[in-house]
Amino acid sequence: MFSPIQLIVGLANPGKEYADTRHNAGAWFVEDIAREAHAKFKVDSKYHGLHTLIQVDGQPCQLLIPTTFMNLSGQSIRACMSYHKIAPASLLVAHDDIDLPVGTVKLKYDGGDGGHNGLKDIIRHLSSRQFYRLRIGIGHPGNSDDVVDYVLEKPSKADRQKINDALIAALNILPLLIAGEMQKAMQALHTKE
Repeated sequence: MFSPIQLIVGLANPGKEYADTRHNAGAWFVEDIAREAHAKFKVDSKYHGLHTLIQVDGQPCQLLIPTTFMNLSGQSIRACMSYHKIAPASLLVAHDDIDLPVGTVKLKYDGGDGGHNGLKDIIRHLSSRQFYRLRIGIGHPGNSDDVVDYVLEKPSKADRQKINDALIAALNILPLLIAGEMQKAMQALHTKE
């Protein structure tokens, strides 16, 4: 039996100037969940982030968007996990991924940081790689020297629509994630009609 997801974190950089940039795709997902659940985020200084609690089919789940910069996300996540006694296997981190085409979304357990500074910091703070990731494809600029600028730019209208469509597909598997039905969740998400 897989662990039910008890904490979903959306990675982002804080501040209005970053809100619509590709690097904040993880936060877009968590904001969508909160919107669907009619939940309001509150600034919570003990978690260094925006936090709320939702219920899905009677199961509680914490939502968190760190308000630290991306490369310091681990501090926020560890604080929330410690307070609520959540194990890494019950954590889902939603993040942008340049290695996936725009509008692709993949669920993955365990693994490295793939060069993502947010994931790098989370792995360091948790001393574990054994957590779930929702990888949200934002595409690659084509040249590795352009990656930093690329992730901090707004996607085109067409790309944003593809990402939004992918986030809707991910929202549809939320009940499976929170029930710990990971195989079914992966199957539903990774199977294209």
